[in-house]
Amino acid sequence: MNERILITDDEKEIVELIELYLKNEGFEVIKAYDGTTAMKYISEEAVSLAILDIMLPDTDGFTLCRKIRQSFTFPIIILTAKSEDIDKITGLTIGADDYVTKPFNPLELTARVKTLLRRCTLYDKNGNSSCEINIGGLTVCKDSRKCTLNGKSLSLTPTEFDILLYLCEKQGKVVSSEELFESVWKEKYYDSNNTVMAHIARLRDKMGEVPRKPKYIRTVWGVGYTIDAQ
Repeated sequence: MNERILITDDEKEIVELIELYLKNEGFEVIKAYDGTTAMKYISEEAVSLAILDIMLPDTDGFTLCRKIRQSFTFPIIILTAKSEDIDKITGLTIGADDYVTKPFNPLELTARVKTLLRRCTLYDKNGNSSCEINIGGLTVCKDSRKCTLNGKSLSLTPTEFDILLYLCEKQGKVVSSEELFESVWKEKYYDSNNTVMAHIARLRDKMGEVPRKPKYIRTVWGVGYTIDAQ
């Protein structure tokens, strides 16, 4: 079955433009012009990825993103106004995996869709028999892409898992935001990028970390992040 992409935007021309490019790449597309219809599709259909506009007639993309994240971990891309940096940070903090600003290049959006979907299906191609990394009560398995903390499963998005895995693989070392971003997103990092910070904050929240004294993911101010059980 082809991977199914949900596009939610009240601007029909934008939806049809995105649909055209995604279908050309072999994706199946579901279109919704409001949040209510989008949630109905999600509850009835197997969705591989969702593209959400922030401004919708019956709700907003942030609220819709929060509702999705209550039950689903498939990737989410939000569409934001070019000048609204706070929208990007908010979207990433509440569960989106990536953002694209309007007006956007449909080829760029399609590339981001493909990147996120590849992240969902990654596996250990080297055939390593030792796929688990254990740090204190935290266990991360590369093959199954599952993570547990003190025996309890963590519900992570593909991006969150990749960030946590990369930090675990570099256990005890300080990883800069630039290195983390370029390793996970496979894109060039720029100084004002808050993407990593927003995802780290969300990871800590899911892990039940105390913000000012985290047990696992620690901030080394001016340098980056490191993971080690305290």
